[in-house]
Amino acid sequence: MSFALLCLIVAISDGDTLTARCGDPGRYEQVKVRLAEIDAPERAQPFGTVSRQHLADLCFQTQATIRPQTTDRYGRTVARVSCKDRDASEEQARAGLAWAYTRYLTDPGIARLQATAQGARKGLWADADPVPPWDWRKSKKAAQQHIPRRTIDQPTGAVLP
Repeated sequence: MSFALLCLIVAISDGDTLTARCGDPGRYEQVKVRLAEIDAPERAQPFGTVSRQHLADLCFQTQATIRPQTTDRYGRTVARVSCKDRDASEEQARAGLAWAYTRYLTDPGIARLQATAQGARKGLWADADPVPPWDWRKSKKAAQQHIPRRTIDQPTGAVLP
């Protein structure tokens, strides 16, 4: 995909996902966008709220240029997004509020920005042992699968261990 969209950013879900309103008045389309090249902490994860706020400060209620790259498995447009003439993925990595998403990384500049932030202990790199979001999601999923489930005996309504 080599086209660009000019859109208004209307919502920030977390440090790497936003919602844009694109198109002409009366014919707007809402587009859920996942920032390319990075993975930011989940909202419930340490630095998740700070990462989301940093992205909001840069992009919320601003005109943005969105350069779609692909669509992810959740139907979100994966794109490079520029707000206030600044690349949002780069800004999140520079601030130490997102990891270079090495699984999908195509821009080595993002990894360099992460390394610089890491060396300066900026953002999440101030934490002694930051957990990458992909590991955090995996551990949360594993924990949920091991939650003992109590069942209810249908005839008596008693809760069984």
